[in-house]
Amino acid sequence: MSERETDGVVCGLCPHHCRIVEGGTGLCAARTNRGGKIVCQNYGQMTSLALDPIEKKPLYHFRPGSVILSVGSYGCNLLCPFCQNHEISRAKAGDLRTETLPPEALVQLAEDTRQKYGNIGVAFTYNEPLVSYEYVLDCAKLLRAKDLAVVLVTNGQMCEAPLRKLLPYIDAMNIDLKGFTQTFYDWIGGDLETTKTAIRLAVEAGVHVEVTTLVIPGRNDNEKEMEDEACWLASISAEIPLHLSRYFPRYHCDIPMTPVETLKKLATVAERHLKYIHLGNI
Repeated sequence: MSERETDGVVCGLCPHHCRIVEGGTGLCAARTNRGGKIVCQNYGQMTSLALDPIEKKPLYHFRPGSVILSVGSYGCNLLCPFCQNHEISRAKAGDLRTETLPPEALVQLAEDTRQKYGNIGVAFTYNEPLVSYEYVLDCAKLLRAKDLAVVLVTNGQMCEAPLRKLLPYIDAMNIDLKGFTQTFYDWIGGDLETTKTAIRLAVEAGVHVEVTTLVIPGRNDNEKEMEDEACWLASISAEIPLHLSRYFPRYHCDIPMTPVETLKKLATVAERHLKYIHLGNI
């Protein structure tokens, strides 16, 4: 192995295991090497903030009818060509105007909106929140201490050790199960088994978990694949809600939109194994 190949530090957060040189960033554009240590470059750097209905996450079976303070930064560790939030997920430091929101300030904002609007907590969403792992963990500990809910909307692309450390502070997760073949995950630059492990570990930890699959024609709309996905989820718990979401052309992907009939057929398949199936974007 050459000296160049051994330069940098390996980030152990996700399955990419990026080797990052001093001052560089990993594939996610959010994690950097500072003085030989991997740190969260986007720590507390918010690009998006809103008070959303919990159903928008989407979480239909966790505190339904409530609202939650939703925050997002920049960066993602997948390369989905159909990304709906590519303006922030593919952004790098300096590309966007951000607002610095330290953990203590976020908790205070969550408390203020609880008093004014009935906010139940904080949802880390919009971009991939787990690339801001240290920030999410720091905030989650403070939020839990104030009896505020902690929600993650994530692709589940995180290694087991850091995920296990985080899960005790998480109340609910919506995890994207992008497809149910490694071929699909190769297309988006990810690892199927990593997301499957995240779903299983979260449920075992007592976190409320709902799963979303964006159905894309010709890519993951096969009935056999949906049968396999629903069977696997049911092997963990038939109570896991599954959201089947309709795809529309976005970003670099010009595949025609998903027919509503396709979603309905896949829902019929999934309903053989799972108790709760919800259709989205229709």
